[in-house]
Amino acid sequence: MRILVVGAGGVGDAVARIAARRSFFDTMVIADYDLAKAQATVDAVQQAGESRFEAAFVDASSADSVAELARAHGITHVLNAVDPRFVMGIFTGAFAAGADYLDMAMSLSHPHPDKPYSETGVKLGDDQFAQAQAWEDAGRLALVGIGVEPGLSDVFARYAADHLFSEIDELGVRDGANLAVHDEDGNEIFAPSFSIWTTIEECLNPPVIYETDRGWFTTPPFSEPEVFTFPDGIGEVECVNVEHEEVLLMPRWVDAKRVTFKYGLGDEFIGVLKTLHALGLDRTAPVSVKGVEVSPRDVVAAVLPDPATIGPRMTGKTCAGLYVTGTGTDGQPRRTYLYHVVDNQWAMANYGAQCVVWQTAINPVIALELLATGVWQGAGVRGPESFDAVPFLDLLAGAAPAGYDSPWGIEEK
Repeated sequence: MRILVVGAGGVGDAVARIAARRSFFDTMVIADYDLAKAQATVDAVQQAGESRFEAAFVDASSADSVAELARAHGITHVLNAVDPRFVMGIFTGAFAAGADYLDMAMSLSHPHPDKPYSETGVKLGDDQFAQAQAWEDAGRLALVGIGVEPGLSDVFARYAADHLFSEIDELGVRDGANLAVHDEDGNEIFAPSFSIWTTIEECLNPPVIYETDRGWFTTPPFSEPEVFTFPDGIGEVECVNVEHEEVLLMPRWVDAKRVTFKYGLGDEFIGVLKTLHALGLDRTAPVSVKGVEVSPRDVVAAVLPDPATIGPRMTGKTCAGLYVTGTGTDGQPRRTYLYHVVDNQWAMANYGAQCVVWQTAINPVIALELLATGVWQGAGVRGPESFDAVPFLDLLAGAAPAGYDSPWGIEEK
């Protein structure tokens, strides 16, 4: 297996750090528009006896650039580790190069022009699923949404449907954390632990909900708040509806009466996002500032700390999980939370990566290993829930060096 990782930000860097401990691939090219950033990642993992990593330049917005780089290195699998605005260029470039493709966020949505808070317009992933037949005809696989969210929760959905439930009422992704970032004086500061560009996109777009009798529909941002109690000491966090890929993926392969995604943003974060929207700073279209064309959202991202750099100043844990309700295999009502918690101190000490990007990065690496060994096989545009969950979860929790030594849990509610 010869892998091209497009993007050397926090997640791409963590992918390399995790993969460096595995033997399932022959080559991993870390590519970025900023070649120095890609080289820094390679330098961090290129230790004595390690020669599988190489840095390269790529323009993620250009399908031709991605395809040319993939062909030059004989790439078999392209992993997209950049913002979702670049999905279609990388997706198209991988197909043109004859490579399989993986991403952690799907092609962008566009709200309904007249009824944005009740009906869907262009949904997340629609542009990719429109090409599913071409990928299947070519015998190529596009494994979409294989980060942590989407990704691990989708694997949990498959596991719950196959092993825990005879009938599912709701698949409810519930993510929360007790993370805090401090400045040099110890004061807590506002510093998102993931790409602010992506966070603005998913949090200010109309959230999507799925119900069997209605199909996909939307609600206003931050709707249906609920307090959810997270495990491992994180505790109660208020969660709200957010647009996310799981709701668009799970119903395609798992039977459930309802699918939702709720994220524990917190009042401060919601307030910041509402302010950005009110000021127009969430917009992506360039505006002229003293004769220079700039995207307001890019400016916001530029003035906030880089999520890849805040690990040393961050404390706490992050939890990704799936709350499943319905009827258990014994015929009795069941309410079960399947989850994965990562402590930032542990992630920094063991991988030099902050916990949110590490938790995102480990899942595509596991998926790549399952594809390399032939445990997962397929063609077309497919989500993680279309594959057997057990090999994935066994690798995730298995003791090193055979496994990835990152346990997941089940909590009955």
